Amino acid sequence: MAGGARIVIVDDEPQIRKFLRVSLRAHGYETLEAETGEDGLRQVTAGKPDLVILDLGLPDMRGADVLRAIREWSSVPVIILSVQEQEEEKIRALDAGADDYITKPFGMGELLARIRVALRHSAKASGDPVIKLGTLRIDLGTREVTVGGQAVKLTPTEYELLKALASHPGRVMTHRQLLKAVWGSGYEQDIHSLRVYIGQLRRKIEEDPARPRWIVTEPGVGYRLRLPHEETSVEE
Repeated sequence: MAGGARIVIVDDEPQIRKFLRVSLRAHGYETLEAETGEDGLRQVTAGKPDLVILDLGLPDMRGADVLRAIREWSSVPVIILSVQEQEEEKIRALDAGADDYITKPFGMGELLARIRVALRHSAKASGDPVIKLGTLRIDLGTREVTVGGQAVKLTPTEYELLKALASHPGRVMTHRQLLKAVWGSGYEQDIHSLRVYIGQLRRKIEEDPARPRWIVTEPGVGYRLRLPHEETSVEE
């Protein structure tokens, strides 16, 4: 999966979080972590993850309550990871909106398989389209990006930035709009970081980053993704 998927781990055990972080990153996933339910909700809100791994036994609130709070506004896949093996607990979690349930101790191979299944189901359910702009192809379901048929490996942030631009092809997106879409509220003034990531993205998808074909700068305003029929022009 180009760009990797972003996974939030909500668990109060440092050893479990470390094990998951190392294992998931080794398989190309990006991870965010939280040890309390409140922090987990913040990470899900700000981090815009593709999947959440949630422990039911948290120090500040019940994992089931965290799940219900997420489901009030998000359909992000949630896999429960818990020591509670009772069938009733599993049923309650699944009825509350969990996509899967794994008990501790667990095998990493099984968890990775469950993650892949949950992400595939999420992509199919969302009906995310494939955006084609000339030789540039962005599959919003699988997060795969190709240029001229060649796969492009993007970081999660680079992918989210390209996705934001591709969702409004030909239209100017202001610095503030892009920063809020990719980094969330509170980062709308960080134009320097946006320029750095635009530069990185251009180096990966443009044939000549100094004369970009796709990502056009609108000086003092923002950026737009050029439509294929437009004439190319030189970027300074």
